[in-house]
Amino acid sequence: MTLTTRFAPSPTGYLHVGNVRTALHNWLFARKHGGRFLLRLDDTDTERSRAEYADAIRADLAWLGLVPDAEYRQSDRLGRYDEQFAALVAAGRVYPCFETAEELEVRRKIQLSRGRPPVYDRAALKLTPDEIAAKQAAGARPHWRFRLDTDAPVRWHDLIRGESHIDPASLSDPVVRRADGSYLYMLPSVIDDIDMAVTHVIRGEDHVTNSGVQIQMFEALGAKPPAFAHEALITGTEGALSKRLGSAGMAHFREAGIEPVAIAALLARLGTSDSVEPVTRLDPLVAHFDFAHFGRAAARFDEAELRQLNARILHQLGFDAVADRLPPGMDAAAWEVLRPNLETLADAADWWNVVEGPVPPSAEDADYLARAADTLEALPWDEGVWSALTGALKAATERKGKALFLPLRRALTGRDHGPEMAGLLLLIGRDRALERLRAA
Repeated sequence: MTLTTRFAPSPTGYLHVGNVRTALHNWLFARKHGGRFLLRLDDTDTERSRAEYADAIRADLAWLGLVPDAEYRQSDRLGRYDEQFAALVAAGRVYPCFETAEELEVRRKIQLSRGRPPVYDRAALKLTPDEIAAKQAAGARPHWRFRLDTDAPVRWHDLIRGESHIDPASLSDPVVRRADGSYLYMLPSVIDDIDMAVTHVIRGEDHVTNSGVQIQMFEALGAKPPAFAHEALITGTEGALSKRLGSAGMAHFREAGIEPVAIAALLARLGTSDSVEPVTRLDPLVAHFDFAHFGRAAARFDEAELRQLNARILHQLGFDAVADRLPPGMDAAAWEVLRPNLETLADAADWWNVVEGPVPPSAEDADYLARAADTLEALPWDEGVWSALTGALKAATERKGKALFLPLRRALTGRDHGPEMAGLLLLIGRDRALERLRAA
């Protein structure tokens, strides 16, 4: 059977770093093993699901290079859920319940006051067929629960957590269908995984209990459960993942000038024992991906680390990888000069503006800059012109260090720091350089 993973977001908002990490790890695992990666939109919540969010999810995955092999929408599969739901009702694994939310809350409070866990007491299972019919005839609409088998713990081998289990006797039978007929997440997800031949479910450790429950659903539907890998959740530098990062979509990082491969490079190693490397393609991330490298400790996401990684990656990117995003007129030679000084690609436009000018005239060392202009005008314009200019000025003025270089940089660029002047002076050009030196 072909290894198959899936990413199943709800189109009720934009993807944040936690979502993207899940999608990335599913994609990497599938690609490493020659398998399939599916996108499944959990859009059964008709009130909150929106087409614009679904489009944004697709666009974000495409931007990151995580192209799915197929896409499904749960809203297209409601008939299939009804069919399997009916089979579970007939088998006695799903049963109707008529308690109101208020009644259930009262029961929970009573159980807690008596020191008992607030587990549903299965009172609905005691209703006779006649009592159920009478309630429905009176207009009561039931919600439906999946009846857990509580005789023994549910056990599985988790690809990250190792031997894992839950005690179903400590849980309430989960509601799988609301009184209005709409489905909750648990059962449709299992039906989809069966029909789509999903072999591995990779998600956060907050789903461990769900996985134990869903294993029983797989078995109740006569299917073998997939393998599970539950990853430690992401935290921010201040502890829990901040509200900003928890809600920031990929647009936040695009607007900040972060390269998609930088996000992938960081999130691929987040939570593992491996160091983060400034890769320029996804292939090395695929080759190195291994659940054996994942730990149980929370994975810390640091946006400052992402920015540093982004700069390291930019410094390795060739001109062809960025040419279509550079300012008009900026060629490969200019990229080589400016690239080592960039933190984001947007900085290239900033430095290209410095090259093309104008720059504010220098307000200091007028005599020195006038001498520099006369000296430069007499020199041949070639790759050694910066070295020749500073050498001649050093000999004539006995200046050295900052006193020699800084006034020239300020006059030529309007900045105190930046790319190496030997290359930058050639980009500025002879005429503009002389104009800027003499403007003082």
